[in-house]
Amino acid sequence: MKIAVAMSGGVDSSVAAFLMKSRGHDVVGLTMDIWSCRNRAQVDPRVCCGPEAIRDAARVAEALGIRHSIVDLRRAFEDRVVGPFVSEYASGRTPNPCVLCNRHVKFGALLAKAAAVGATHLATGHHAIVGGSSDGGGRFTLRRAKDRLKDQTYFLYALTQEELGRVLMPVGELSKDEVRQCARDAGLHVAERAESQDLCFIPGGDLASFLASRVPTALRPGPIEDLSGTVVGEHAGIALYTVGQRGGLGLSRPRATYVLRIDAARNALVVGDEGDLRARGLVADELTWIAGTPPGGTFRACAKIRYASPAAVCEVELSGGRARVTFDVPQRAVAPGQAVVFYDREIVLGGGTIRA
Repeated sequence: MKIAVAMSGGVDSSVAAFLMKSRGHDVVGLTMDIWSCRNRAQVDPRVCCGPEAIRDAARVAEALGIRHSIVDLRRAFEDRVVGPFVSEYASGRTPNPCVLCNRHVKFGALLAKAAAVGATHLATGHHAIVGGSSDGGGRFTLRRAKDRLKDQTYFLYALTQEELGRVLMPVGELSKDEVRQCARDAGLHVAERAESQDLCFIPGGDLASFLASRVPTALRPGPIEDLSGTVVGEHAGIALYTVGQRGGLGLSRPRATYVLRIDAARNALVVGDEGDLRARGLVADELTWIAGTPPGGTFRACAKIRYASPAAVCEVELSGGRARVTFDVPQRAVAPGQAVVFYDREIVLGGGTIRA
């Protein structure tokens, strides 16, 4: 088969390309160019698809003896990832750009490019496993990776059946140590390359300056209030804070204080004690389901409310395009704008965006 491999310049995607080549496929490497910023020298060299990463991907392709192309996806990335990211922060929510990038760019625009070059499938370096349904129903499943610490299914919950039928994720069956050893054995120079960093598109990692250049109104000072409505301080702009944040508040109080809520309409932060951060549930919308349909109108599942959090047992009730989630044990710092992803043990069911 002719396989396109999404090569980010990192060790995972490089090993994915190596594995596809070693299995006898006709392989072509595709690397996204997403950088619309003028000063590329400010870009962290460790980031996914940054200028240095593009050079690394080309060097790996040369070492493997496969063709390599750079795909200009700057407009798609700006429109589908950066724009919504900025808008969400300005609205007092905490977005997850990796979810948007995977949904609209990697498995949208890049998958279309793979088809355009005649590839039947797109292979990626994601730590996740694509498989068939256990009941033999002909549907594809998305399962958690062998390496639980590197599992990336949280970012992939919006994949459709059509996309899963055209996607390969060969490193999902390997631990990170095994991936690096495979790269060493193959003589790939990226074997020890550092992990990619979050917020890859922000020059210098300076979120405040980035948002100030895009939405200066989101950095207007405003009141910090406690749960009684008493003003206890002043914030520097709602876009600089997220639910659960403790540092950077500039408050002098006898006990630790956390952001509980961001009120964009009033340009205010509401703060309180750590105990006040715990919520029995949440409401989510923009729901998608791996199987194409949910497992039922009401069902039990485990839910992750952020990438690094453990999955929590819950009940999910669907109504009017929304999911009302009730946790068995209250969860800390549920942040509107983040994704909630539902699991049935190892299987990803689907997910949505937290609204409240």
